[in-house]
Amino acid sequence: MDIERTLAELTLPEKAALVSGKNNWYTAAVDRLDLPALMMTDGPSGLRKQINSGTTNINDAIQAITYPAAALSASTWNESLMHQLGEHLGIEARAEQVSLLLGPGVNMKRSPLGGRNFEYLAEDPLVAGKLGSAYVQGVQSQHVGVAVKHFAANNRENQRFTASSDMSERTLRELYLRTFEIIVKSAYPATIMTSYNKINGVLNSQNERLLRRILRDEWGFHGAVMSDWGAVANTVQALKAGLDLEMPGKGQASINDIIRAVHTGELDEGTLNKAVRHLLHVVDDWLPADHAQPYDHAAHHQFARKLADDGIILLKNHEDELPLDPQTTGKVVVIGELAENPRFQGSGSSHVNPTKLVSPLDELAGSGLKADYYPGYRLDQSETNGDLAEAALTAAKTADHVIIFAGYPEAAESEGFDKASLMLPENQSDLIGSLAKANVHTTVVLQNGSAVEMPWIHSVAAVVETYLAGEAVGEATWDIITGAVNPSGHLTETFPRRLTDTPMAPTFGQDPHHEYYTEGIFMGYRYYDTHEMHVLFPFGHGLSYTTFEYTNLKLTQNERGATVTFDVTNTGARSGQAVPQLYIANHASHVPMPTKELRAFTKVAIAPGETETVTLALDRRDFSWWCEPKARWQADSGDYEVMIGESSRDIRLQVKLTMDFKNSPAPITTETYMAAIVKNPQLRDLFKQVVLAPEYAGPENFLAITDDQGSLQIFQDRMFMNMPLRAVVALGGPQALITDFITRANTLLRQ
Repeated sequence: MDIERTLAELTLPEKAALVSGKNNWYTAAVDRLDLPALMMTDGPSGLRKQINSGTTNINDAIQAITYPAAALSASTWNESLMHQLGEHLGIEARAEQVSLLLGPGVNMKRSPLGGRNFEYLAEDPLVAGKLGSAYVQGVQSQHVGVAVKHFAANNRENQRFTASSDMSERTLRELYLRTFEIIVKSAYPATIMTSYNKINGVLNSQNERLLRRILRDEWGFHGAVMSDWGAVANTVQALKAGLDLEMPGKGQASINDIIRAVHTGELDEGTLNKAVRHLLHVVDDWLPADHAQPYDHAAHHQFARKLADDGIILLKNHEDELPLDPQTTGKVVVIGELAENPRFQGSGSSHVNPTKLVSPLDELAGSGLKADYYPGYRLDQSETNGDLAEAALTAAKTADHVIIFAGYPEAAESEGFDKASLMLPENQSDLIGSLAKANVHTTVVLQNGSAVEMPWIHSVAAVVETYLAGEAVGEATWDIITGAVNPSGHLTETFPRRLTDTPMAPTFGQDPHHEYYTEGIFMGYRYYDTHEMHVLFPFGHGLSYTTFEYTNLKLTQNERGATVTFDVTNTGARSGQAVPQLYIANHASHVPMPTKELRAFTKVAIAPGETETVTLALDRRDFSWWCEPKARWQADSGDYEVMIGESSRDIRLQVKLTMDFKNSPAPITTETYMAAIVKNPQLRDLFKQVVLAPEYAGPENFLAITDDQGSLQIFQDRMFMNMPLRAVVALGGPQALITDFITRANTLLRQ
């Protein structure tokens, strides 16, 4: 397509139609110019293509592979698998003639109460950015575009259409924009989707600073910007701010508003042309396949199983309770309605009609375990059913092992509202406690979208976190429990002991109009680790059926960054996958800093007794923080610490390093403190030469007083070191000489 020629041939009504959605799921077509409509569908974890294009009913969709929700997919920490997930989704979308897949969701898991946490990747922007980039690249490799969402700071569901996420610029940049920046710069997504909320009082769909100055001017984004469904309050203002496509649009009303605004001068047609141009590029780049095509559903189902296998997290395994060998385990009792009717996906726009749902109960026979099943509780109730609970307890007392499936019912955790508690339903929590007392060999298998409180944690033998594991939930769950697959998932969010331990517990969702990010950059593990708080399970945590040893940490560095190498050895008897995590502690910057921040990670498969050498690279940005006065990223020369661990609390190796970024030195002014001058040998000598000249060495100059050894007392006096030069003048220091020193010092620093 000749974009500029097409743009010139479009009429004003046609342009207005192009920037407003059509029939809920399409861009507008212009038949006279052979400009086709593009279809888009929900689909972070599966294709939700609507059968009836005029509806948004989540159940009115085709059957498609239901992959694990993002909470579990991200727990793989596996960029290669996330790329493959994208490829599979892209193949399916292409086969269904879909041009744009609405995903991935990459907002931060700021609070465990967030109703949509199951659809998001992590509480850390690097993990979400790296895994999100791999997903985007995978989808787009199949000639299907994505809509990365929700831009930005969409961290609560209650009042999401109107609430303002209020935070400092540093908090916004370091946490809530960082993931989007990584994806835009490395994966080149076709589109970005704006979120419902405001940031610091400005609606995101009408936020020119967000959509133009940051997204396009700073990051170089060249795709189109679309709104979330119903997120636009004022069509014209949104276009002026940098939105390109209003979804699903208000039909002729939106078109009329745009035409009227152009005619009255409220909207410059050149601004409208920018939006149309972006959309024409999307249409040209992401045309659908000519016809629908089949794809191998069975193979894609097996990939869903593989992805779940790689992500399921072994949280606890007391005295090697797991795995259960079908040949030697003995009698097993399986309890919990979720074994029969699993919660395998999120609710809301990510809902998918599965092609082949395999429940844990369905797959029990295939696992090889000899087990009896008891419902134990009613999933649609929170009160204990005495008959069901008693039957389960009676069976548990004579069993060799007990496995109880527990989790949130669908009605308790969904897009559109936030949770009010982290506790499991009362009937489930009470039953777990009773089972653990009746049988010390009790394993809890969780099906949930986010962190849960576990008051029973010390009484159960093992805990397996499956999150929402997709349509292969049954197969993957037994793969882990029986040891057919060695677990290698690691948490991408912290599990606090109690909701009241979270930094935003007193304020989350309290104000219907504002969400105050008073914790600033101290969110997630940055908060818990800095405050040395006990947690249930730390960020990055995950157990294996084997063990890993970390050795031989080495560093090379220059003014641009550092390269870190170390060895990981599988010291156990099983093949397994380690997830080395690199954290940096910043001791150089004179601003509040978390005790450590994740700056690199990888996943590596290692055979028993084998050693793999891991190399991780750090660049200047990995040592940087957002300096608000300078409105830029700043890397400070000074001392840092590199830590290698298997979680933020399980640090295996660490080493200090001193970085010299060759920054331009800060100028000397009357506000410069004496400590900074004394610390620099050149400036200290210059100060002695200029300010402490022999002619001023008499008793009237307090600056020149020496001790019995002839050393200047001012360079040893801590109170004096904590004075700026202007205070030295105020106390009687020679004004002219100090002014001369400042001039000569700055000349020296520029050389």
